[in-house]
Amino acid sequence: MGSIWEIDFYSRPILDENQKKIWEVLVCESPLDIRTNLDSLFRYAKYCPSTQVNSVWLRTALQEAIDKAGEAPIKIRFFRRQMNNMITKACEDLGIPSLPSRKTLVLNQWLQQRMTEVYPQEAGYQGGTNPSVRLDSPLPQRLPDALEGQQWIFVSLSAGELAEMPEWEIGFSEAFPLDLAQLAPETRIPGILIFSPRALPLAGWMSGLELAFLRIDEKQGTKLVLETGSTESWILANIKNPTTLAEAKGFEAAKQKANGVHFLGVQSDPQAEAFAGFWLLQEISLP
Repeated sequence: MGSIWEIDFYSRPILDENQKKIWEVLVCESPLDIRTNLDSLFRYAKYCPSTQVNSVWLRTALQEAIDKAGEAPIKIRFFRRQMNNMITKACEDLGIPSLPSRKTLVLNQWLQQRMTEVYPQEAGYQGGTNPSVRLDSPLPQRLPDALEGQQWIFVSLSAGELAEMPEWEIGFSEAFPLDLAQLAPETRIPGILIFSPRALPLAGWMSGLELAFLRIDEKQGTKLVLETGSTESWILANIKNPTTLAEAKGFEAAKQKANGVHFLGVQSDPQAEAFAGFWLLQEISLP
């Protein structure tokens, strides 16, 4: 399997000599395995004058990144929906699929680091926030009937136990090194296991959704919601049982203690030793 890239193309808190915002493209490789060495991941950064912000400049910069990396990625993730058209066009011109995604964990951390350590050192730096345009998200959708799980439970594993994930039998999966979230081996990581006689089709469908994170939604009743893509979300279950409601609150509390890290697993039944799907997830605040 080839690499997956995360990119951001947006203005930075730096002004040029004409008092115009300087833009920048950031490119980094997504970790796909829990044992990935973060220092080995490909990275590329380049500033862009405000007068050249277009898909042609971006395509040229991405081609430079490909040349530097030695190969093109199999797909590109980006989280800024307002840049959708420009990023999609540049990627199309290079023949690379691109898709909105909130699974840009390395990119988000790198961007935060540059905000505090790199941009303030640049001439023309303007302190304060560098706001993004926030867009409303649609209401969660129901899962297709054929894909609904028959049963699910809240569970937890230690970070040390999750480190053995590469040795498990898993159909569809994606993970990242727990070093990225700065978690000690003894940290308890909360998760959810879904059991379904159609486990493999369910896991296959989920694997194409750009899974972002799980959350408990209490706006209109209590729901277990799966966030995907840049704005999509799916209702995995309605929670009404008092015991399960308490477990749901415990799940969210444990997720916070684990820096947003949690997991989602799909199995055919509670006795199964293999997973049709298993994903390590993290809820993060994107700019």
